[in-house]
Amino acid sequence: MQFEALKIFCDVVRHRSFSQAAALNNVSQSAASQTVLQLERRLGVQLIDRSTRPLQLTPWGQVYYQGCQGLVEQYLELEASIRRQHQQRSCTVEVAAIYSVGLGDMGQLVERFAQQQPHARVHVEYLHPDRVYERVLQGTADFGLVSFPKTTRELKALPWRDEPMVVACAPTHRLARRSAVPIAALAGEKYIHFDRGLVIRREVDRFLREHGVAVDVVIEFDNVENIKQAVTLAAGIALLPEPTLRREVAAGTLAAVPLADARLVRPLGVVQRRQHRLSGAAQGFLDLLLQSSGRAASNGVSGPQHHANHRRRPTAARRVR
Repeated sequence: MQFEALKIFCDVVRHRSFSQAAALNNVSQSAASQTVLQLERRLGVQLIDRSTRPLQLTPWGQVYYQGCQGLVEQYLELEASIRRQHQQRSCTVEVAAIYSVGLGDMGQLVERFAQQQPHARVHVEYLHPDRVYERVLQGTADFGLVSFPKTTRELKALPWRDEPMVVACAPTHRLARRSAVPIAALAGEKYIHFDRGLVIRREVDRFLREHGVAVDVVIEFDNVENIKQAVTLAAGIALLPEPTLRREVAAGTLAAVPLADARLVRPLGVVQRRQHRLSGAAQGFLDLLLQSSGRAASNGVSGPQHHANHRRRPTAARRVR
């Protein structure tokens, strides 16, 4: 191959040695010498003065080397770039997510990504919020999807999407027949709540207190799926993110009724290690996630700043921090 001949010639010039150039290209010293000799015969000029030690370039050799050097370096960089991109696209993207992110939405995004990058694979593991943060910090997840994303010295957060909270109740419940429910109508209702250790529990409690509403908490769970099951059994009502109820509403097993005079929002975000550089595949999937919600990676701001911007807005809506 002509390129191999050019590379051997350039290596002979750089090292002023046929033996070293031969070793670098996994050929014999005789083969390296013959390769350069064939170049000289084809060009009709002498490129290397073999009578001196170390070897010296002839004037024609100097001109030829200056031209070949850039070509060889560009070709080697091109090959390296292709290999890097192939390795990045062939890797598995590890995502840790809270249970309530939405299996349907995530499945569609994974399918779209597979069409864009068929050599890459996305593995999504659904975990308790604390475990999501652990996986990201340990480096076993490229990034995590959580509600109320927090920033730390080791982690940065990007906003992903905001989900309105609605009243979830059994279809037979008296509130299910309404098109919208005043917040005061929740007072005294049997309530299925999140565990006390979760951020969403504190935010919902604060929201209810601000509106002077006291509910009767009958049972607590650490995830949305268990709460939905309890609500389906008519054990009580709950305030849950609207997207997490769509499947049950379509099936007729739950009702999702918006609040009439108040608004509570659950923010979802992406958490990443600050010093971790994502692979090409992982960055591609993250970009797809952000695009799906109208976000852009360049527009991302850290959690506290993002929430502060919302608190300054003069609206009656309550956005969970």
